[in-house]
This record gives sequence, C-alpha cells and structure tokens, in this order.
Amino acid sequence: MHIAIIGAGISGLMTALELAEQGCSVDIFDQQQAGQAASWAGGGILSPMYPWRYAPEVNQLAKYGKSLYQRWNEKLYPITGIDFQIHDTGMLIFDKGDFQVGLEYAEKYHEPMQRCEYLTGDDIQQVNQHISADFEQAIYFPELSNVRNPRLLQSLISYLKQHPSVRFFEYCPIEKLIIKNKKVHGLQAEDGQQYFADQVVLASGAWSQHWVEQIQRNIPVHPVQGQMLLFKTPENWLPTMCMNRVMYLIPRQDGHIVCGSSMSECGFSTAVDQQTQQDILTACLEMIPELEQFPIVKRWAGLRPSSPHGIPYIGAMPEIENLWANFGHFRNGLCMGAGSAQLLRQLILGQETFVNPTAYSPQRLQRLALVTP
Repeated sequence: MHIAIIGAGISGLMTALELAEQGCSVDIFDQQQAGQAASWAGGGILSPMYPWRYAPEVNQLAKYGKSLYQRWNEKLYPITGIDFQIHDTGMLIFDKGDFQVGLEYAEKYHEPMQRCEYLTGDDIQQVNQHISADFEQAIYFPELSNVRNPRLLQSLISYLKQHPSVRFFEYCPIEKLIIKNKKVHGLQAEDGQQYFADQVVLASGAWSQHWVEQIQRNIPVHPVQGQMLLFKTPENWLPTMCMNRVMYLIPRQDGHIVCGSSMSECGFSTAVDQQTQQDILTACLEMIPELEQFPIVKRWAGLRPSSPHGIPYIGAMPEIENLWANFGHFRNGLCMGAGSAQLLRQLILGQETFVNPTAYSPQRLQRLALVTP
C-alpha cells in the first residue's frame, strides 16, 4: 500500500514510522524542513500538564506515550545514534487549587504513572534543593518524565530517511487534493507537480484549515502561539520538572532548562515579544530564584493546533474513502503522538485498535456547519 502523509511534525513522522514498519510505502510532504514546527518547539513533557483539566480522550492516548517512545528509542537508537533522552525527573506542582484532585487522580482513573504525594518544607527541598522557600507545599509526581523532542524528531527523520520504503518531499507545499468521485487520486503541489498514492493522511497540525474548502467540512483547528525560553546550567543541575500557574521548567540532562509557556491568538506569527518573555521569566524565577545567575541561550515560539477540548481528529475523513486525519492535538501533540500514530495505523490497515477510536473520529466534523464554496 502506497501512502502519502502531508505534514512532517510528530504526528506525520510517527504515522510514517508505524506504516513503514508494517510494509507500506510512504511519501512524507512538508511545506518546510521536516520536524521544524510545533513538535520541535514544545517542551516534551510525557504527560498532559494537569491531566485532570483535560478530556479523558486526551489522557487515554497520552498515557501510552512514555512506553511507546521507550520502545521506539530502543529500536532506532542503534541505527541513528540519536538517543531520545527520555529523562525520568518527576514533577513538582505548586498550584494549591490542584492538590486534592491531583492526589486522587491516579487511583480514580487507574493511571499509576500519575501517582503523587503531598510534600511540605524540608521534603520539597530534599526532592529539589533549588525550589524557592516561598513554596511551602507541593504535590510530587515521581513517575513523570520528559523526552528531548528535538532529538526525538532528529532520530525519527534520520531513521525514516534511510528506510527503503520512505521518501521525503521537504519544502513541498501541497496546494490541493485531486478528488474525483469522493476519492483522493493524488496531490498537487504549489509548483503544479502531481503525486499519487492509495491513501492520504492529513497530519497538517495548525495548518489543517487549509483543507476546508476541498473537503467541504468545517475544521475547527487553528494556531495558538506558545513562547519559550532556554537556560543553560551545569549538567543535571535541576533535578525535577516544576509547574506553577501553567508555567513550567523542564530540565535536560546536559543542563539546558526549557521554560514556558504562553498562550496567544496571533495567527501564524512565531515572533516572540518582550512582555510575554518577561512573564515566563518572572514565573520561572519565582520557582527557582537561582536561575537568575545562568544565561538565557535561546527564545522561540511555536504554533499549537488548537481544537475543541484538545481532542484530536484521528481516522477516516467523512465521505472521502481514502482520506485520513491525524491532527488537532493542541498542547499534547508530543505525549499523544505515539498513541495517535499507532491508532491511525491500525485503522488504515484494518487491524484491531488498542483503544476505542470512536471519540477521535473525524466523522465528528459532519455535525459542524458545512462551508459553502
């Protein structure tokens, strides 16, 4: 089976990996270099932030992220030489309003990875000696981890580019789908070049509304900008991830610390602004005052594919027999990415699914208003 995937972010790359490993021939198209948009820009926490604030459908896919990425890393690392760097740091959360629901969550929803404990004073300092003394209470999640998402993407791209069944078409924006008799017969690029495949997957993230007119369905996915900054400290300086008021610090093994994040509706702009960067910095220094002595080495922004309740669209698109969706993951594209791709591979190949796919079905789009030509 020959499959074309439009979008080379985490959703497109993981879908390509799943399908290529099952013997499919895969073409991957992206309007820029592969792996350079939101998937690269995010933090890489292998859990939704405050999972109790998200729909069960989000958590259902996210809980498989760590184990699936561990499995793929074991397979790819010997070939690519690029370790995903899955970092078992645990996380401290300081939002008092979330303590009770956080403490009850793991047992209530049978998610042992979300097990946490209530800490005060000296116990917090024993877990992370850099926490400000102003934070006298926390809940601590010892099982939570992060993945170094740029390295994850680099490894995926390296593996797929040497895979005999995979072809990349970077800097190749797909302008339209060639649809006849409710079937996609091919793709047409911006330069007029046409490509053909048996099945087509839309993994176009924040750009997914591009297809609205062609498929005559409203796609309620739009970009929401998130800004980040990066500190450089000594190796293994910060022992845990930290979270307060939706701001987070994520330590990497080499001493880099990713800090974020913001939420802004500003179209497709990835420009950073001084006030947002200052807000992120202030929140991070409140948690870890000692960070002030270390340099900020990078600032950037990415575009999340916002969708209603953050529940992605995964599966067959309505009324077009060979068109598939894997988009709309909002803030959790990375932690849902591996599970989403596995689910879509199972659907495309007619295999038994590991979760009930109904809640993610793009058939939901039929209930939205039709877009007039």
